[in-house]
Amino acid sequence: MTTILVTGGTGTLGRHVVTRLRAGGHDVRVLTRHTPPYDVDLREGDDGLDRALDGTGTVVHCATSARGGDEQAARNLIAAARRAGVEHLVYISIVGVDRVPYPYYRTKLAVERQFEDSGTGWTVLRATQFHDLLFRLFQSLSKSPVMPLPARVKDQPVDVREVAHRLAELAQGAPAGRADDMGGPEIRTLHSLARGYLDASGRRRAVVKIPLRGSAYEAFRAGGHLAPERAVGKRTFEEYLAERFAVTGGPR
Repeated sequence: MTTILVTGGTGTLGRHVVTRLRAGGHDVRVLTRHTPPYDVDLREGDDGLDRALDGTGTVVHCATSARGGDEQAARNLIAAARRAGVEHLVYISIVGVDRVPYPYYRTKLAVERQFEDSGTGWTVLRATQFHDLLFRLFQSLSKSPVMPLPARVKDQPVDVREVAHRLAELAQGAPAGRADDMGGPEIRTLHSLARGYLDASGRRRAVVKIPLRGSAYEAFRAGGHLAPERAVGKRTFEEYLAERFAVTGGPR
């Protein structure tokens, strides 16, 4: 079995990838900024990165930061992986990064290109947004009596565990280049999804559709972030919500 390093291995996606890979019998190392023994800040690229990669055959890169620095982190990771003789680099990206001029999407696309140009075998999987992201968005917005949402925008949320299963599957195989995109089972308006959240949470809120401006909004409105031909996910948003609220006992 291969030794596999998972960056961001305690995060929303990474922890499920780690579980899947360990269930497959692999020696899995988890790299995060704060969890020993492989507590490394990829943006700094310190000596701990070389130690984490020593003897590793595959790297699954799930780490990302809302504070920025993902491109530098990828540069450091790829350089260290090449020094260690890593044979397979796997990256999770987002559907539409090449069609939607949103800053975070542009960063994801730039990292994709770094992997492609790495000189190492690589695989990139693009997925639509996770159920968890919409949950956190609606949870935050519903703290107010009115929930403002971008008008005429749809989404195609996918279950994070299904994406983790596919990503682990790709990591255990040969480098595949751009893998087929992975989307959730339903394409629905944000308004409809928000209503699903409110029904499941038992909250009563007014949902207001706000028209926005800008090239990124227009691209989202045109569906640049959707994958209707790759609606391969099985678990719906309502099924996710039912399980989530069954565990938590209600909204927080």
